[in-house]
Amino acid sequence: GKWHQGVNCESFNDHCHHPLNHGFDYFYGMPFTLLNNCQENKPPELDVALQAKLWLYSQIILLAVLTLTAGKLTGLISIPGKIIACFTLAGGLFFISWYSSYGFVQYWNCILMRNHDVTEQPMRLERTASLMLKEAVSFIKRNRHGPFLLFFSFLHVHTPLFTTAKFLGKSHHGLDGDNVEEMDWMVGKILDSLDKEGLKNHTFTYFASDHGGHLEAREGSAQLGGWNGIYRGGKGMGGWEGGIRVPGIFRWPGVLPAGTVIDEPTSLMDIYPTVVHLAGGTLPQDWVIDGQNLVPLLQGRAQKSDHEFLFHYCGSYLHAVRWHQKDRGAIWKAHYVTPIFHPPGAGACYGKGICPCFGEGVTHHDPPLLFDLSQDPSEAQPLSADTEPLFETIIRKIGRAIEEHRRTLTPVPEQLSLYNVVWKPWLQPCCGTFPFCWCDKEGD
Repeated sequence: GKWHQGVNCESFNDHCHHPLNHGFDYFYGMPFTLLNNCQENKPPELDVALQAKLWLYSQIILLAVLTLTAGKLTGLISIPGKIIACFTLAGGLFFISWYSSYGFVQYWNCILMRNHDVTEQPMRLERTASLMLKEAVSFIKRNRHGPFLLFFSFLHVHTPLFTTAKFLGKSHHGLDGDNVEEMDWMVGKILDSLDKEGLKNHTFTYFASDHGGHLEAREGSAQLGGWNGIYRGGKGMGGWEGGIRVPGIFRWPGVLPAGTVIDEPTSLMDIYPTVVHLAGGTLPQDWVIDGQNLVPLLQGRAQKSDHEFLFHYCGSYLHAVRWHQKDRGAIWKAHYVTPIFHPPGAGACYGKGICPCFGEGVTHHDPPLLFDLSQDPSEAQPLSADTEPLFETIIRKIGRAIEEHRRTLTPVPEQLSLYNVVWKPWLQPCCGTFPFCWCDKEGD
């Protein structure tokens, strides 16, 4: 499925970020991410505001060149032809430099790979779901006689919400509902393949989302990014519940009791130690592991999550901290930074497409906003020293946890710096000879 970690570091084939260089034995999917640009009838999504500025600058340069040329030809302006030529060349290079990045996103970003080979460039969305489902079922069949880990990262419920004709109009909740219906069908097919191979009672299955609904993803009045119910905020917000609170659904017949509902805070970081435990491995001792083994909690041998504190980041910025006070059953959350919604009074950053993590787009809170999620899960009423007798004690306790947490962190180079995220032609995966990168090996 969607890897979204990129591919190369220094050359077009070093594949330093590729899944096969990070512990996986087989890969089929998108090395980048799904964008509106991947579908021809959708408006561009990548750096829309920046693209608009670059188009404006290009038009200004073109207008200036035409004006100078007309002035010279009519004798109204005395200017050497070489200056006009140099200005034209510089403008052309400027246009080519940015348009080569943004004008061909469908070819550069929307690609499929099998292991180290590009198989579709650009990918054909109308058959991507069936291809990925076929790969997953085939993988299970090939590995049915031994232990395996299948990580399936769906392209579904992610804009542009491409849905095959079979599921269009199937839901009462528009295109987003149709997309959910198709993903649900795909999950069913994967589980059916486990049953068919006799693996149902031998397979631990975990289904979850990586974040809440993307509230800003809209098309007119239609909501494309899902809905977060009573929870405030959404995707890209490192603190509000609507961005980070998602359900986890587990299945392991005969090992996990069916129909059990666990209302304890866990984390996607728990997948790693849980899988290591199930595989009979040992966690590294020279790392600070933030995740916890979920098996005792899922089996009912433990009643409480091992997480006392969870630290909620927006990018590299700590926005909120959750304290699970187990002796009282309270779940406190302190917000140190929150995004500024706009327009004012809205529940998201509709003017920007996604909320920023720092700078003028956020508010810093001192003292922090404090909520008791066990009583106020929608984070509607912040507590204060006047309304919560233990306010100062709770804030001090969370503050000490932050200090201890930060002592375990090791600074690393910024992975999302402008230099790291800007398109570099020499790193572009290419099926063919660059820049003629297109192929359809799936069709072959």
